[in-house]
Amino acid sequence: MRALISKSQYLVFGLALFLIAAAELQARSLPDFTKLVESYSPAVVNISTKQNKTVKNKLKREFHMPDPPEGSPFNEFFKHFFGEGYGGDFERHFDTQSLGSGFIISEDGYLLTNNHVVEEADEVLVRLSDHREFTAKVIGKDKRSDVALLKIEADDLPTVKIVKGSDLKVGEWVLAIGSPFGFDHSVTAGIVSAKGRSLPNENYVPFIQTDVAINPGNSGGPLFNLDGEVVGVNSQIYSRTGGFMGLSFAIPIEMAMNVADQLREKGRVSRGWLGVLIQDVTRELADSFGMEHPHGAIVAKVLPDSPAEEAGLEQGDVILTFNGQKLYNSSMLPPLVGSSRIDKPATVEIVRAGKRKTIKINIGELPEDDKIAQISQEGFGQQSDVNVLGLVAADITPEMRKEQRLENVRGVIVEEVRPGPAKAAGLTEGDVIQMINNTRVDNLEQFNAQVEALQKGKTTAVLVLRPTGPRFLALHVPEE
Repeated sequence: MRALISKSQYLVFGLALFLIAAAELQARSLPDFTKLVESYSPAVVNISTKQNKTVKNKLKREFHMPDPPEGSPFNEFFKHFFGEGYGGDFERHFDTQSLGSGFIISEDGYLLTNNHVVEEADEVLVRLSDHREFTAKVIGKDKRSDVALLKIEADDLPTVKIVKGSDLKVGEWVLAIGSPFGFDHSVTAGIVSAKGRSLPNENYVPFIQTDVAINPGNSGGPLFNLDGEVVGVNSQIYSRTGGFMGLSFAIPIEMAMNVADQLREKGRVSRGWLGVLIQDVTRELADSFGMEHPHGAIVAKVLPDSPAEEAGLEQGDVILTFNGQKLYNSSMLPPLVGSSRIDKPATVEIVRAGKRKTIKINIGELPEDDKIAQISQEGFGQQSDVNVLGLVAADITPEMRKEQRLENVRGVIVEEVRPGPAKAAGLTEGDVIQMINNTRVDNLEQFNAQVEALQKGKTTAVLVLRPTGPRFLALHVPEE
């Protein structure tokens, strides 16, 4: 019995030693961020901004009574009692403050942060890790990339190390330093979840997605790799609560530094431009365009007097590659075009009417403002009967073109959509149908002819114009 207990004790003791060794091995396999933080945390700054606002309000009375007649001595009495705002408008002045982060990129005081951190600021205050404070000058800011370049008057400042030729990989460890909710120099870590993410209204930035804990106040701070090199600028999070939910997005540092260089040199950012509106290729649309797999970017509209128009690009073309880079979805195209050299030719491979074709396009410069023509949804002309698609279309009358400024809009308007293929495809009342099966539709007669020519049991692409812009829809024609 004693021998049995002794063996059991040895087993327990051996198992404990094994677990301790395994824990130590696991700890050694995890990255140690201490040296990185010690070396580069001093180059990370806290940014606070102040904005002066003036709001005009009308004084609300807490009781109801008629106004005294003009010139009545009671007017002076009420103004004395209730203040100068009595019976009229008054101005209220107040300051709003916001917090963010940034990092020093040169010893003479240039810093990077987000545009949205300083966008409407009247005063920008930068606080260093040694608690010195400086009023910063905004050298330039770029809304499309959400990058801003600041300058403080100081010398011999600590700086970060910028990665050169980044080969960031999904699954790689990354670390963020910033001021979430004003807590200076907070450190969080995680991994790269994805690359090349496109976000709404941020078409020109291929974001780095991470699971690093980012919260309000982290914006503009650096994202480091394990070598202590900055690989991105923390910009925004996806959240339904306003706090961290595991989805954080950073601007690639190569793009941010390119923007900073342009802001420093000329105070503005130049980007390449094709002059097209694009959308994704769905499986149904790929079938209608004669493609085996859904990939690329459909040209929904070619803007007039644009590089794309001059090169002969057409509505309904599907862009497959840009300068040899395969496009898996439409969101890949804007960053590639935006980073292209202006006035230099680019090679674009397309599919047109089921056939591949290569086009050379001379890249233009992206205009400051992009405007899409709006259309009205009222004033129908001659109508069609309900067709096999389950919709009623109508001509646009000359009166409507003049009154609603639709002189340059071609097509027919959808007046009614009933249950059927059109409704299943997503067509709605007010859509302007401009193309069916890669053939233009300028009037009701052409529309009816194209509908009659549709092959039963096949999927066809329909181009519609909406207030939000043109869009291709995949419409399946029933067998009967």
